[in-house]
Amino acid sequence: MKLLDTLRISGRNLFRPKTTTPLPWKGTRPRAARFRTSFALLHDEHGDQACIGCKMCEKICPSFIITVVPGGRAVSEKTGKSRGWCADFTLDAGACISCELCVQVCPTDAIVMLQVPAEVGFSREDLLLTMERLYANEKPGTAAWSTGSGLIAMQEPPKPPKPAEAAKPAETPKAPETTT
Repeated sequence: MKLLDTLRISGRNLFRPKTTTPLPWKGTRPRAARFRTSFALLHDEHGDQACIGCKMCEKICPSFIITVVPGGRAVSEKTGKSRGWCADFTLDAGACISCELCVQVCPTDAIVMLQVPAEVGFSREDLLLTMERLYANEKPGTAAWSTGSGLIAMQEPPKPPKPAEAAKPAETPKAPETTT
């Protein structure tokens, strides 16, 4: 008896008109300006790696997912200046909470979050972003809306407008001194 009731209900619903509507967009869904999914390490304007190995991102990360191995100081071949280098940089994207604190604290804007959708990973190792993978993300991805220096500039209080030369208040006449 249950089988016949089930078949009757299914048959009735089979020819019922659809009540869902298609999605309002065609193709890919538009992303919000603050959409961010993955990370990239950047190079500076001379082509050197921008990360100086200061470990500030590692220290501020609330999930403890960033590991930075500083490479010490060395002379840049391109600029001839002595600067800090990063020997190894590892980020575990599987445990990242996308708080973006690492981006905000970076003094050289070396790490950025990307607006491109992250690649699907089928193992834990796929979510471990090594230094090579982070530098490879620099090329195809577009950086998110923020960089560390941009966020710091947003947090600075606005400078007051320069006052026009205000008229000096008129001096009040002083009372004559009396000597007794």
